[in-house]
Amino acid sequence: MLVRAARVLECKYDTKGIKARKVGFTLKLTSGFYFFHKIRSRKQARLIYFYFYGGISVKKIYVGKTKDIYKNSAGNYVLKFKDDVTGANGVFDPGANAVGLSIDGVGHEGLQITKYFFEILKKRGIATHYIDCDLNENTMTVKPAQVFGDGLEFICRFKATGSFFRRYGKYVKENADLDTYVEVTLKDDERCDPLVTEDALVELNILTREEYEEAVTLTKEVSTIVRDVLNDRGLTLFDIKLEFGRIDGRIVLIDEISGGNMRVYKGNKFIAPTDLYSFLHD
Repeated sequence: MLVRAARVLECKYDTKGIKARKVGFTLKLTSGFYFFHKIRSRKQARLIYFYFYGGISVKKIYVGKTKDIYKNSAGNYVLKFKDDVTGANGVFDPGANAVGLSIDGVGHEGLQITKYFFEILKKRGIATHYIDCDLNENTMTVKPAQVFGDGLEFICRFKATGSFFRRYGKYVKENADLDTYVEVTLKDDERCDPLVTEDALVELNILTREEYEEAVTLTKEVSTIVRDVLNDRGLTLFDIKLEFGRIDGRIVLIDEISGGNMRVYKGNKFIAPTDLYSFLHD
């Protein structure tokens, strides 16, 4: 893995006084390959010296459905976005609990969208675990967060679709409007990510009633921001899946916001996860 997983073997510059045309250094990556980088400025040299000369390394700690997770020696996590999406029988479904297919480039698109929305949320004063990202390597560096139990998913629905319609189709028309409806599921592949109630979460000591209310409020707030951004671009958000955790006792948004965890339409046409960023990029 390229992301800061290197150690300087040879430095050919003096950080106190360098000339761009004469400097560079050789890195030995964890894969065993070598890489030569030309430094264009004193500032760049110092940044590279800080990141690489200190020998920051990463270690894989978890293999997920759509992302692998590494821990670096700085104590943060590095999420590697993959080209896998959830679904069944080769059909994309953000509500599914298993990888259904792979789509070339979807990991890169997902990271671009996540960066886009996390930066919007930062400006709105909404806390997330996001630190920075490397679009060339499809990686995002984040703060460590404590998840609720083994993980919860907060789903905000603006339309009656997917599993909601399959459960309640007797009482609602497909794609009927919903009023920022939130439901919560346990991340539990063995039990197909079952729905869970507020009372059950409290009884099982997964979170407190106050934390539940705060997470639901944040789900509605974040989802409404995403919906409004998409509306401004002529798109309709049907539903979106979010995750939260604790950092220093505070509930913050974690994981990602991408085409892989939401359903978006333009008119009657579904927007594929690989196409969504093209509507956001100005």
